[in-house]
Amino acid sequence: MAKRKSKKVRTRHVGRLIHIVGWITGVLVALAVGFGMADGTLRVPGVQPIVPLAGWIVVILTIIGVAMAIIDKFR
Repeated sequence: MAKRKSKKVRTRHVGRLIHIVGWITGVLVALAVGFGMADGTLRVPGVQPIVPLAGWIVVILTIIGVAMAIIDKFR
């Protein structure tokens, strides 16, 4: 007879799954906004000359953050 997982263990797995989904969603949104700013698709009135630079900063920092999170997870 197979052992059933306790409710606490299932809750922990669901919590981890929700965390991963939220993290991936955040990364995708940050990249979408960053590339949109860098390409000029997203505009910010009044500060438009620096928006492409800010977009590239968002993209680079997002990639660095993803790399650091992966390294930390497997360290």
